[in-house]
Amino acid sequence: MFHLLAGLVDLIFKLFEVLILARTLISWVGTNPHNQLVQLLHNTTEPFLAPVRRRLPPTGMFDISPLVVIIIALVLDNVIVGLLYSLG
Repeated sequence: MFHLLAGLVDLIFKLFEVLILARTLISWVGTNPHNQLVQLLHNTTEPFLAPVRRRLPPTGMFDISPLVVIIIALVLDNVIVGLLYSLG
């Protein structure tokens, strides 16, 4: 049971990391902000990026909040999945 839950949690974290990466890549290309995919990426990732962005010092034209959020997600993923595997 815990192995199945660990796999599901791991999948959710991986999907979240892909969303953050996709949003970062799309921001480099300069797509239409009214595009539904762009709006979906923005709406699902901004609640996680905005608080981190507010706490980081200004870095000029570079936004490193996606990198920080992905690192946090990787750490949380490893801790939670490791804990679930140890319980099972």
